[in-house]
Amino acid sequence: MSHRHFLIHKPYGCLSQFTSQFSGEAKKTMLGKFHDFPAGTMSIGRLDEDSEGLLLLTTDGKVSEAIRSKHVEKEYYAQVDGLMTEAALAQMQAGVEIGVHNEKYITSPCQARRLDPAPGFAPRTRKIRDDRHGPTSWVSITVTEGKFRQVRKMTAAVGFPTLRLVRVRVGSHLLSDLAPGAVVEVASLEG
Repeated sequence: MSHRHFLIHKPYGCLSQFTSQFSGEAKKTMLGKFHDFPAGTMSIGRLDEDSEGLLLLTTDGKVSEAIRSKHVEKEYYAQVDGLMTEAALAQMQAGVEIGVHNEKYITSPCQARRLDPAPGFAPRTRKIRDDRHGPTSWVSITVTEGKFRQVRKMTAAVGFPTLRLVRVRVGSHLLSDLAPGAVVEVASLEG
């Protein structure tokens, strides 16, 4: 059997799935809206409904497992509330305590840096907030693990809640200029 692989720019407000058994999700936007994917296509990892960016899809479970491993970097750009400090970046780089399934968890060391200038993403479909609420800043955070809402919890743990989260890289695959909702089929996926 020949497997197929895709890159999609998951837009804000879309679920990282194709179907749902929950009645409350029946009217939500799902991945199948953007492309006629072959049977058996699965997302490799997930992005929550409020997050955007690069999502890899495949029909090959072994590829999915390899990319979800701790050997593959996932890079996110996060717009945070306030002006991110060097001390907060250092805390995230060293690992911070977050909650995972009602238990304390220390994140693995990661890469974190400020982005200046801010990335040139198109405005989100739902406005983030007014400028009167104070300044925001953008940071790049690269992790090799993927706990539930991990990046959001990390920025909050150091005092800078995430307002917008965009995954820009998984391994060697880049979001680049892929428009929200756009799908590209690729020959292979590697970490």
